[in-house]
Amino acid sequence: MAEATPLDPTTTDAWKALGGIASGFAPDLRGWFATDANRAETYTFQAADLTVDLSKNLITEEILAHLLAVAKDSGVAERYEAMIAGEHINVTENRAVLHTALRRPAADASGAGELAPPAGFVVDGADIDAEVHATLDKVFAFAERVRSGEWTGVTGKRIETVVNIGIGGSDLGPVMVYEALKPYVQEGLECRFVSNIDPSDIYEKTAGLDPETTLFIVASKTFGTLETLTNARLARQWLWERLGASGSIADTEEARTAAVAKHFVAVSTALDKVAAFGIDPENAFGFWDWVGGRYSVDSAIGTSVAIAIGPDGFRDFLGGFHAIDEHMRTTPLEKNVPVLMGLLNVWYTNFLGAQSHAVLPYAQYLHRFPAYLQQLTMESNGKSVRWDGSPVTTDTGEIFWGEPGTNGQHAFYQLIHQGTRLIPADFIAVANPAHPLKDGTGDGHAVEPGADVHSLFLANFFAQTKALAFGKTADEVRAEGTAESVVPARVFSGNRPTTSILAPALTPSVVGQLIALYEHIVFTEGTIWGIDSFDQWGVELGKQLALQIAPAVDGDAAALESQDSSTKALIAKYLSLRTN
Repeated sequence: MAEATPLDPTTTDAWKALGGIASGFAPDLRGWFATDANRAETYTFQAADLTVDLSKNLITEEILAHLLAVAKDSGVAERYEAMIAGEHINVTENRAVLHTALRRPAADASGAGELAPPAGFVVDGADIDAEVHATLDKVFAFAERVRSGEWTGVTGKRIETVVNIGIGGSDLGPVMVYEALKPYVQEGLECRFVSNIDPSDIYEKTAGLDPETTLFIVASKTFGTLETLTNARLARQWLWERLGASGSIADTEEARTAAVAKHFVAVSTALDKVAAFGIDPENAFGFWDWVGGRYSVDSAIGTSVAIAIGPDGFRDFLGGFHAIDEHMRTTPLEKNVPVLMGLLNVWYTNFLGAQSHAVLPYAQYLHRFPAYLQQLTMESNGKSVRWDGSPVTTDTGEIFWGEPGTNGQHAFYQLIHQGTRLIPADFIAVANPAHPLKDGTGDGHAVEPGADVHSLFLANFFAQTKALAFGKTADEVRAEGTAESVVPARVFSGNRPTTSILAPALTPSVVGQLIALYEHIVFTEGTIWGIDSFDQWGVELGKQLALQIAPAVDGDAAALESQDSSTKALIAKYLSLRTN
């Protein structure tokens, strides 16, 4: 199946029917809710701990039926089975796609267990489950050594700060999860994350740190990523300089090597390069070519997270992923939350002209979640050819963006409410905050003394989706005594689609569930569009050109002369401005 020519969805009867509906489509959420008392119940679904309300989306029973037919015609369920079975659905790289195997629970000796996979899951000659759990065990053992103080720096002091050096999926995933799960971080431990090759990043992230209590994790599968290795060398230089200045190590090659061995570990499979850098290969944690960076936070790439929240917390995190994987695998399409959300995105993108999608977490700890989703969604589905190399027949991908509420309400919600663009939005909230605080005095007006602040926060969550769905008519504005001249400015059209996702609390499991939910939304869309969601060739050209241009930026006249006129002029201007 992985090599088969993808179906052109535009040729199907269901797609054509949706096109007919979209032509002259006039959504009426007010009317739909008024005539169907069960609409909220009908379109609310459960996926593990996530309650997902799709009722405020621009769908009817007829539209949903056609969307589900598109999913069936496109073989979404069959392709998912092919993926988890290890077929090479990443066709441009001829690879299996097995990020779901990273969170499968270990089978017992008999292969039994409700969620356990059968023993001996072999793909391309490798026992996947055995390799995954061996790596996890190694990561967990190391995490416990750091957490307990058994692992120390070169001077014998316990580790207090872990600095993860990576980029892309080797950074966005760990930093997002670490921020999301800060209440679960062991007291006395802190994680920092370096990704940008801008030297300001490594400078700021090492500022104020004690080199004797700092551990660096260099996350690079090939141990050759330009940005990551540059920052790793800068971190190594920082370590040597600070330890040397304090007299903690002698000014010898042997002492410097010993310091690196105690203050650096790697997430990489290139053990020769790891050793050449000075890291003991025993302290390198591997992963596989069947997991892309943006799908890898639940692998050894999450070592910093495992140290921060502990092996038990990380196991709970993995369990959340697996619960959604099982929901995706076993739930009929008509109740399958990732499939339904993916279909809605197809509806908005391909039929109603939406170009972007907002993700709005009403949970401050999820403040990096939209940034994480930007890579997951746009690197996966930002494609213009199908998996057989033919041009796509539809628009693909959406621009994902967002900020936490209520911050966004005071920034860009104006555009969502009253602008001319259709912007579907996902609102995410938790019922139980990590820090339930009360406003002791109130403000004497809107907020009563002793008011629960999380309830006030969530009132905004509920109010925004209601306002976007139902709006405010001119007559309702007039009834408030508004002057006629400003009535048009205060009208809200409504019919702005939203999905509401509510979880009990922001636990490690729930964070895993949210990530897996969007992974499978991406999968659903990519399958329908017939694209390879698991390669990322679009990031390669810029990398190659940067290496070619670097000599010119360093002042090589011949290299500068070989550039196009714009690039040459820009580099020349840069060189004239550079003073240090």
